[in-house]
Amino acid sequence: MRFVIQVVSEAEVKIDKKTKGKIGKGYMILVGVGQDDNEQIADRMVNKLLGLRIFPDENGKTNLSLADVGGEILMVSQFTLYADCRKGNRPSFIKAGSPEEANRLYEYVVSKCREQVDKVETGEFGADMQVSLVNEGPFTIILDSDEILGKG
Repeated sequence: MRFVIQVVSEAEVKIDKKTKGKIGKGYMILVGVGQDDNEQIADRMVNKLLGLRIFPDENGKTNLSLADVGGEILMVSQFTLYADCRKGNRPSFIKAGSPEEANRLYEYVVSKCREQVDKVETGEFGADMQVSLVNEGPFTIILDSDEILGKG
């Protein structure tokens, strides 16, 4: 499982020019699900995500968590995080999870985040979406379950 986490002052996802999800201060997260992912991996990823202390404190040090700043989440599924570009010029996506399983785990991750965060907005799995955001810092982190679990 892969998360691309961007610290934002605002973010929005639209489908057919209509807003589907919109947040203020918080995280805009792209979520990719791989072939071998499951609920246990998702739980570890969500725990790491929600425990990150990457917002600045009064001294400008990254010491505050999402909860500490009352932050929100905009979560968007993105299978292209599993693109393999090693051969040729056209990416392969064979390491991405099947659409059915990826959607199920994406929804699972969203539900786990909603247990701890007041506002969690989403895109729509498989839809053609337009995502806009203001990345603060810019501050972007990539969480990869292989690294979190010590596989990579």
